[in-house]
Amino acid sequence: MNELIVDQESLLYDYLRKNVKGSKNNIKALLTKEMITVNGKTVTKYNYELKKGDKIKIGAKKIESSYGNISIIYEDKDFLVVDKKSGILTIATEEDKNSTNNLYSILLSYMKKRNSNSKLFVVHRLDKDTSGVVLFVKNKILQEKLQENWNTIAKRIYYAVVNGITKKEETLTSYLKEDDNLMTHKSDEKNGKLSITKYKMIKHNDNYSLLEIEIKTGRRNQIRVQLKDINHPLVGDSKYGKDKKNKRLMLHASLLTIKNPLNNKEYTFESKLDKSFYDFVK
Repeated sequence: MNELIVDQESLLYDYLRKNVKGSKNNIKALLTKEMITVNGKTVTKYNYELKKGDKIKIGAKKIESSYGNISIIYEDKDFLVVDKKSGILTIATEEDKNSTNNLYSILLSYMKKRNSNSKLFVVHRLDKDTSGVVLFVKNKILQEKLQENWNTIAKRIYYAVVNGITKKEETLTSYLKEDDNLMTHKSDEKNGKLSITKYKMIKHNDNYSLLEIEIKTGRRNQIRVQLKDINHPLVGDSKYGKDKKNKRLMLHASLLTIKNPLNNKEYTFESKLDKSFYDFVK
């Protein structure tokens, strides 16, 4: 993904024509396909007024396609990125190894229909009830290189609706440990793994807060556990928050930025936040 720092006031389209290679149609396509952000906000208007110091980012090429009920965000020779829906596993669990009702199995089938020698590798996972961006890769070397440095090269932004009114922003730091039942608990430095979660509140009402969250580490159920530990459990979290009233876990992986270690190119993949998240904080 390219980043440009605006050096003088201009209209967005005029600035892109001057600073980005490509025809008029290509520039227009970047805008209409929502591939341009200004200071982190997606902009599609040609006459958007830029100010000096604004940061423009040009995202990875979008591929609007699907396979079955799976929405594919992006695909090339290295990556396969999908917009996961709540309620489906990323990969089969130990208890149900032969199940094909998971993203990995469905996408591998999709690839093998085009090429029987296709391979697919898991880089990271989302919980079954978490929605949003999931990245798979197509070769083992790339998987290993990404996983070796995942917490340092990946920027991960989530949105969540939690119970109660949180602070405006906070960094949560604790040590987490999994037990034999795959439940994650707060621990100490000797027995647990360092876990860091930053959040800022976007909006709230008397009962709920909508948070934008960035995780600096990727422990199992990290967001859910750390928010529960400060008495703001996620809406719909029956595992840690004991919320059996709301069926949907209100946690969404909205943005993933990574650098491909094989070619040093940076990519950003995004998934739009469902309107239901805003409905909680009306």
